Amino acid sequence: MQKLKNQAASLIADSVKKLWSFDELDTSELASMLEYPPDETMGDLAFPCFKLSRSLRAAPPKIAAAIAENISTDAFSEINAVGGYLNFKISPASLEDILKEVEEKGDKYGASDIGNRKTVVLDYSSPNISKPFHIGHLGTTVIGHSLKLLHEFAGYKCVGINHLGDWGTQNGKQIVAFKRWGDREKVEREGIDALVELYVKFHEEAEKDPSLNDAARAEFKKLEEHDPENIALWKWFVDVSFKEYEVTYKQLGISFDSYNGESFYSDKMPAQVEKMKELGLLKLDDGASIIDLSEYNMPPCLILKSDGTTLYPTRDIAAAVYRNNTYDFDKCIYVTSSGQSLHFAQWFKVVELMGYDFYDKLIHVPYGTVSIGGAKLATRSGNVVLLKDLFRQSVEKVREIMDEKNPDLENRDEVSEAVGVGAIVFNYLFNSRIKDINFTLESALSFEGNTGPYAQYTYARTCSILERSGDLPSGGKLTSPEEGEVLRTLAKFPERVSAAIEEYEPSNITRYIIDLCTAFNRFYHNCPILQAEDDDVKAIRLRITAAVNNVLGTALHLICMKTPNKI
Repeated sequence: MQKLKNQAASLIADSVKKLWSFDELDTSELASMLEYPPDETMGDLAFPCFKLSRSLRAAPPKIAAAIAENISTDAFSEINAVGGYLNFKISPASLEDILKEVEEKGDKYGASDIGNRKTVVLDYSSPNISKPFHIGHLGTTVIGHSLKLLHEFAGYKCVGINHLGDWGTQNGKQIVAFKRWGDREKVEREGIDALVELYVKFHEEAEKDPSLNDAARAEFKKLEEHDPENIALWKWFVDVSFKEYEVTYKQLGISFDSYNGESFYSDKMPAQVEKMKELGLLKLDDGASIIDLSEYNMPPCLILKSDGTTLYPTRDIAAAVYRNNTYDFDKCIYVTSSGQSLHFAQWFKVVELMGYDFYDKLIHVPYGTVSIGGAKLATRSGNVVLLKDLFRQSVEKVREIMDEKNPDLENRDEVSEAVGVGAIVFNYLFNSRIKDINFTLESALSFEGNTGPYAQYTYARTCSILERSGDLPSGGKLTSPEEGEVLRTLAKFPERVSAAIEEYEPSNITRYIIDLCTAFNRFYHNCPILQAEDDDVKAIRLRITAAVNNVLGTALHLICMKTPNKI
């Protein structure tokens, strides 16, 4: 669609120059002003002439009418003035050009090279060891990976980092809990569930005996000092935890380029603390080392506790310096909940105050909270909905549907997992990432409406049609408005990809998927494809179906969705 926007902008600029002898218009700026009319019967593109009114010293309706009378092109079949708007209707020839472009570019349609020779580091997922994945972790994991796939699609070299939460006082709590109440055989047998049970017990007991919190801080201090017993326990907790995480990542089809967690930076933090001291940034406050950020309307950033142990900002700063030195990134993206926005604003500012020139390449991408039935989640109280349980329930329900709808499907287990897991991912990514979500499995699993199963079923429908059609024909002619609607929707895919990258917003793609599925299914129901009235009509409709199959498959991949060809 961008090509057509550019053509419309050039026509407007040429007409203004001719009619008003005014040649100070930037065609790229004009192209960015073009809109999609709220009612498609008005046209496919609309240009608001209001912004030209002052420069041309004429009323918007007069400008629109004058331009409409003085331009014509094969790219647009109609150019009409409606009030202060200039409306453009895409011609059949341009619609066919859209189809040809999709066919020529294949799975690269919508891709770009804007990221050529640029590196993006993405820090996402990053669970805390000894704690299981719950639905609250889904956001950072799927938003982060979708952003990685989107940036790769735009030509960036991407480095996905799983910054495991494997350092900090919570590890001291886990060590205290295991030493007091743990059973090694039980942990080996039950895995992370047994570790969570111990973690919950610690907090229950600490409410009765607050001295346990002091014991936890002492055990973490010993861990930072490389006490052999604590190091061995800690490594074991990491191994037990990661066995669980790998199962979830496999279900989501996600892998990482680096698993360097917080502990990796333990020997890299002292140099950064020393630099802060040399710059005179550190101040003592009740024994703790802080950086005063009141000048920037933020609370102080804590760097060291009174006992000398490190905190999240210390580790994040050390990690950012290491990543810049290692990857020379153009962007370093952190995907975490919006509740951490202040934390990132603080240590980003500290990086700037330390004189590092990459401070403006650090980007925090926040997302909202998720609840089940309105209830928020917390590991320490045991009030969690585990992602593995949610996935299992979803897959089982899809399997029941498969058994009823398509009992002869050969790979039902594989398809059930793809659709069951995909339903949860799609549901999560459908709304703006910053919105809070109240998740319900029933709505996510519907095969109708704005859901993952609906999108995957539409994709499978295109596969079925193409499989039955045999060799894909060439040529053909457009004969119905539904065909045009599909092609106009296909034309919008590249700009939706660009918007998703610029706004760090995967929901641009998720919502586009629904738009494309809606347009295709309307076309499918109203326009016979394999039973079309003649060969030319059949040819164009099969080509449109193949184009939808291609773009829909690409779009689903960009939001971490699998594409079974039969459901």
